[in-house]
Amino acid sequence: SIFALTCVNSKAKPVVKVKPDQHVFRGERVTLTCDMQGGGDIQWRYSWFRDGSVISHTERVYDITSASDGGQYSCEAKSISDAFTLTVSGESSYSNFPTSTVTVTPDSPVFTGETVNLKCVINSDHSDWRYEWYKDSVILQTSERYTVNRDTLTIRGATESDQGQYWCKGQIDGRPNSSTSSSLSLSVKDLKPKPELTSDPAGAALTGNTVTLTCRMDPSTGNWDSYWYKHTLNPETEKTETNSYSLKIDSVSDGGQYWCRAGRGKPVYYTQNSDALWVNVTVSPKAVVTVRPDERVFRGETVTLRCDIKWGGDTEWTYRWEIEGTNNQYKNTVSRTSTQELNISSVDLSHRGKYTCTGQIQTQSSQRSDAVTLTVSAEAQASVRVSPQPWLTEGESVTLICEVSGSSKGWTFSWFRDHDHLSDSSRGAGGSYTLSPAALQHTGVYTCRAERGRPAYYTHNSSSQTLWITGVSASVSLVINPSRSQHFSSDSLSLSCEDQSNSTGWTVRRYTDKDRQTCAKQTGSGCVMDSLSTSDTGVYWCESESGEKRRPRNITVHDGEVILESSVDPVIEGETLTLHCLHRSTNSPILSADFYKDGSLIQNQTTGEMSITTVSKSHEGFYYCKTERGQSLHSWISVTVNCQISVLKILSSLLAASPYLLATVVLLYKCYRARVPSTENRSQYAVTEEETSI
Repeated sequence: SIFALTCVNSKAKPVVKVKPDQHVFRGERVTLTCDMQGGGDIQWRYSWFRDGSVISHTERVYDITSASDGGQYSCEAKSISDAFTLTVSGESSYSNFPTSTVTVTPDSPVFTGETVNLKCVINSDHSDWRYEWYKDSVILQTSERYTVNRDTLTIRGATESDQGQYWCKGQIDGRPNSSTSSSLSLSVKDLKPKPELTSDPAGAALTGNTVTLTCRMDPSTGNWDSYWYKHTLNPETEKTETNSYSLKIDSVSDGGQYWCRAGRGKPVYYTQNSDALWVNVTVSPKAVVTVRPDERVFRGETVTLRCDIKWGGDTEWTYRWEIEGTNNQYKNTVSRTSTQELNISSVDLSHRGKYTCTGQIQTQSSQRSDAVTLTVSAEAQASVRVSPQPWLTEGESVTLICEVSGSSKGWTFSWFRDHDHLSDSSRGAGGSYTLSPAALQHTGVYTCRAERGRPAYYTHNSSSQTLWITGVSASVSLVINPSRSQHFSSDSLSLSCEDQSNSTGWTVRRYTDKDRQTCAKQTGSGCVMDSLSTSDTGVYWCESESGEKRRPRNITVHDGEVILESSVDPVIEGETLTLHCLHRSTNSPILSADFYKDGSLIQNQTTGEMSITTVSKSHEGFYYCKTERGQSLHSWISVTVNCQISVLKILSSLLAASPYLLATVVLLYKCYRARVPSTENRSQYAVTEEETSI
């Protein structure tokens, strides 16, 4: 409340004086004096007004015994004094001075030996308070154990005798009233407190993780700082303002004995040490990622990634997967809490990337696994190859191998001959299909297909591989005119079957990339094609009415400008191999040509012809030629052993060694007769081109 006080005077200037102060508290006594300065000994008649109304008081001095009401006060003595403002502080709910309270640091209860500070807090803007401290109604003075410093009472080295009720009183000199606090009960305990040390997680800690140590005090004892110790030769002390400490476990040496104690105040009062806590550290196991069926998969396959952790305990792990794209453009984290397998039901290109996993036990983690790169390709393609060669005589052995490009794990294989599924799958285990001994009926076109996973994922069928099994006494020949394996498109070609013992009953058959069929223009046992096209590329052979197959040959039709001229028959070991590079416009050798074997340049000729004298098995391979007008297709050149020379050498050696080996000589002679064809029948050995092996 604000009091505006005025006195009136006709000539002299009245001055209002106030005691104790312009600013008083509700309930205080206020004395107002209307002093007429310069008025001499004139007897003044005084009148006092409040809010313009006369107050029934005519004395020079006006006592307000208990300030409570505000208003406009004035006094009259012929003239009106200058207004004087009286301010009264305090709410109407209070009847006396501002309230005061006592605070204690540290919080009660305190412990023997601690330094205790009690502070008297008065809710007032005045700064000239004088303080008095009391314990159980006895005023306290500064002594060896007590220090009074204005509003603060300090107790040094508290004892149980210091327990009691403490309160304070604040006064302003010249004022009869005071501000008295309520009492505060101070409790002093004789037993020094002892914290409890715990760890999270409890039990063994894994390297690479963090253990949280907690120095736990009774919450009722207030706030404490924590001090941490490890049992080493030179123990280091660390202080935290909270009761927890994060211990980074980098190695087994971080394990050991730890303890803590709490402290507070200045000087610091320390608790007892906690009981020692052993932190046992174990090397964290490393997670291992495995992939089924393979790290290289194909779009649409089902993929399962598994996170395994070798751990001796029976603790249940949870798992966390992280996937990073191979182009580092994204990083995705997939969390799993109950299973260690990450299943992708239909993988696509977006699943490519590096996969890692970690195992978790509560707040601890295993070591992160090495990254496994999952490669996703657009489609799977099976391919087939043959060992040792696709042409053999009945009774010999041959193996077909089915492979999936770029992937070798988890596949099972199916084999087909002439589009018919082969039921003897046991011979196809592991991707190999072996014919031993091979028979005439095994001749045909073979393909394979691979599958893996559940549900099954199938590759595309492989390209075709033709197997030709020839009888030991075959007399039929496939005659090709012109006699070469490569031909230009739009050229003409004739083929015929010739049998020394029976000129009838044989038909030219062929197998192209479309199907198995007879020749389009059949003339008896012959076949004529007036205008070749690339679709005529395929395998041609002679087939009897009973289904016997003889003399298979590969024919390649090229729509380019250059072909390689080579014999359709294999070259006999020791003979000369001659190759020509022909041009479409002239159908004659090109003067300058480069000749290649298995992709490597072997000769550069200016005559368009290459010759190899004394051919050996090392000369087998794929040949092609290249000119400035273009490049030919590849042709396989096969070299056969000269059985006559070999058998004669063996006969000579055996006869010289033992004249009694007549039976052996006879058998070898039969072999010689069976395996060495006449000059006109050498065409029984086939040559195959790389592009048209079906």
